Amino acid sequence: MRKVVKFGGSSLADAEQIRKAAAIIREDESRIYVVPSAPGKRSSSDTKVTDMLLKAYGMAVNGEDITEQLEKIKARYDGIIEGLGLQGFSLEGDFAILADNLKNEPQKDYTASRGEYLNGKVLAAYLGFEFIDAAQVIFFNDEGNLNSYKTLKTMNKVVGQKKGVVIPGFYGMGKDGRVRTFSRGGSDITGSIVAQAMKADMYENWTDVSGFLVADPRVIRDPAGIRYITYRELRELSYMGASVLHEDAVFPVCRSGIPIHICNTNRPQDEGTWIVESTGQKPDYVITGIAGRKGFCTVLITKSMMNSEIGFGRKVLQVLEEEGLSFEHMPSGIDTMTIVLHEDEFLPKEQQVISAIHRAVEPDAVEVEAGLSLVAVVGRGMRSAKGTAGRLFTALAKADINVRMIDQGSSELNIIIGVENKDFEKTIEAIYGEFITPASK
Repeated sequence: MRKVVKFGGSSLADAEQIRKAAAIIREDESRIYVVPSAPGKRSSSDTKVTDMLLKAYGMAVNGEDITEQLEKIKARYDGIIEGLGLQGFSLEGDFAILADNLKNEPQKDYTASRGEYLNGKVLAAYLGFEFIDAAQVIFFNDEGNLNSYKTLKTMNKVVGQKKGVVIPGFYGMGKDGRVRTFSRGGSDITGSIVAQAMKADMYENWTDVSGFLVADPRVIRDPAGIRYITYRELRELSYMGASVLHEDAVFPVCRSGIPIHICNTNRPQDEGTWIVESTGQKPDYVITGIAGRKGFCTVLITKSMMNSEIGFGRKVLQVLEEEGLSFEHMPSGIDTMTIVLHEDEFLPKEQQVISAIHRAVEPDAVEVEAGLSLVAVVGRGMRSAKGTAGRLFTALAKADINVRMIDQGSSELNIIIGVENKDFEKTIEAIYGEFITPASK
């Protein structure tokens, strides 16, 4: 058995948390590949180390003195080193290199990545594991995307059969020889890549919550947990705002059929959530989860006999492409086509887009509606449960919620509805009350 274990920022925020993580690692000898994040917040009023580093970068670009800011960051690590009792271990040289980089040639990605890099060195020293710089084993191509072939080949060569390895998350090496980072939360992706490359049996992702919840706890008080969720369900929920795991972390393990186990560093005894390719485990509820986001708008294009006009959809989408816009959903009827876009991206360009659509397809009308939220109801159990859609819309009607858009894929895995922003929380509450609360009583 070989496991990759990734620890999030809250799990490594200070010496006490690192001791908890180390105890978890040492408890199971199969936990041989460790991927750490940068130190996160120690309290709600604290600042993440990555944000402190990015502030230093901004100051350096503006020509400001960064000495005090770097001292604050160094103090965070010195406190961790002292709290762990690491005698003779120091990051003095690493901070000197960082300071030199910021003063002479500040690089944003390099600066942002140092949180994981430095925390990785500390954790490796405390565990007695070997430290491997992610820039030596993870590579990006010219477009800034992961170079999977080179990464997997190099990681196999460098890591090989080693046991007890720490590889910091979030970054790798670009084609230009400079450090490149994934998007924020990208340490999840690193863990997934390591699991794929080393053909691990399991990828454990340790965080500050006991797995995925059916709904956002900021909307639903003490929501039910999810025991098993498939890769596809996870992708749908992550895309719609569920943020326990970076949505792109699914792809590497999905290709290899490696299960992900979401665990709580502060409550390691909790069952957590298993993310798997497929499962015969019966879902606890008809739906697996509810997630949503605000800030969308719709463009409704109306034209008689649209369905018989060859190339109509392509011409409309070409307009969006030329304006640099991507769409989220595109439900349609015989004479109507609705395009759902991000409000903040579309509204600054709305008039030129509308004009371009008129030139491209000569519609009868184009109508824009803003201030919408999308709520996704996701679950493999929906396929075998009759009347799910009926229950959903009955619950929304009882809650006096006006549904502005409906989009359901042929996979029957999810139903996406559009509602006004003011009804966002009420929509989630109504759905949770219909599908989860009765079953959990």
